[in-house]
Amino acid sequence: MAFENLSAKLSAVFKRLEGRGALSEKDVREALREVRLAFLEADVNFKVVKDFINKITEKAVGEEVLKSLTPGQQVIKIVSDELTALLGSSQSKLTFSNKPPTVFMLAGLQGAGKTTACGKLSGLMKKQGKRPLLAACDVYRPAAVKQLQILGSQYGTPVFAGDNSSDPVEIAIKAIEYAADMNCDVVIIDTAGRLHIDEELMEELSKIKQAVKPQEILLTIDAMTGQDAVTVAEAFNEKLGIDGVIITKLDGDARGGAALSVRAATGKPIKFAGMGEKSDPETLEAFYPERMASRILGMGDVMSLIEKAQNVFDEDEAAKLEKKIRAQEFTFEDFLTQLKQVRKMGPLTDLIGMMPGMGKINLPEEGVSEKSMNHVEAIINSMTPEERRNPQILNGSRKKRVANGSGRNIQEVNRLLKQFDEMKRMMKNFTGGFGKKGMRNIKGLF
Repeated sequence: MAFENLSAKLSAVFKRLEGRGALSEKDVREALREVRLAFLEADVNFKVVKDFINKITEKAVGEEVLKSLTPGQQVIKIVSDELTALLGSSQSKLTFSNKPPTVFMLAGLQGAGKTTACGKLSGLMKKQGKRPLLAACDVYRPAAVKQLQILGSQYGTPVFAGDNSSDPVEIAIKAIEYAADMNCDVVIIDTAGRLHIDEELMEELSKIKQAVKPQEILLTIDAMTGQDAVTVAEAFNEKLGIDGVIITKLDGDARGGAALSVRAATGKPIKFAGMGEKSDPETLEAFYPERMASRILGMGDVMSLIEKAQNVFDEDEAAKLEKKIRAQEFTFEDFLTQLKQVRKMGPLTDLIGMMPGMGKINLPEEGVSEKSMNHVEAIINSMTPEERRNPQILNGSRKKRVANGSGRNIQEVNRLLKQFDEMKRMMKNFTGGFGKKGMRNIKGLF
């Protein structure tokens, strides 16, 4: 889960602060020293951390804070505000040209996920009612054009690859002409990357920029590169002049140093975050600094969770489910349907990170994995329709059959049945969302 390690360390620091009635300047400085170490361990750039802590210290050791009724909460609020500012304060949206087609040019090193980001961005554009065209200007990497064409077919986006031309500048120019002829109002240019920054790469990108004058140049950064992301971002910004950043593979980096460093180092906003390898364009999420800061501090991100749910859950089905819950008729068949819909929302560990207070609930060391969800699904699928609707009939021999059929053991079947009963009892108390008690029950199912 993104920022998992940093979030855990910060939650521990803040828990100690909140547990004290009064704070001295020494208490605050010691806490901020731990915050500083937590950010450095998250692979955040040293200069960024130094400036960040200095700003917090300046505000947090004032007499007004230390003598307030809740000094611990005051300090946490200051950290939250400064972290939001570090990430960019407010969401930065893509801008569009008054005269179509609007051209977005994606740049970055090889392996950063640039081509995949191009495809997902085209999917998002289509959802917004745009008519995008993908331009294949990476003529060096083997199968780069083919990869873009496969992505284009997945999202229903046409791809312009040129007529066997090896000149990326010429392909970009012709792609825009083709877009105008085909009535496409957005062109997304996939450029070539390198294993490292070199003058030849920058010269080629500069020529494309001069030739097509993109509305925005978006730099694709791999979250796993940590502090190296700052060097890459600064070099691209200096040579090319970027307008925004796409952080990819953020869900796979428990530290998150790249996201916290790039914005501060370049002054350019993070516009999107890649949160999964699935082809669904929703895994390329708009970046909200305030929401991300809240997640890092263990306060959840309810708005993003709601938006994800609205994109996945059918309103009619949700209404039917609520009726069943109210009537206490929720069955394993209903649960299996909901489980499949939840899986469409993304990795369960990321969803849990969006829920307020969940950072303080200890998940199993291995986390809530796709594998554990598969086990639950296998057990339910091994039940007969009658057993799924009425699990009370599951006696010893039936449980043994279910265990054998799912490849699990009797203990796992019994645990699922027990947790399911607890969930049904808990559901009597609410129909609109998951509280902390509810999430403990859901956690137990996996």
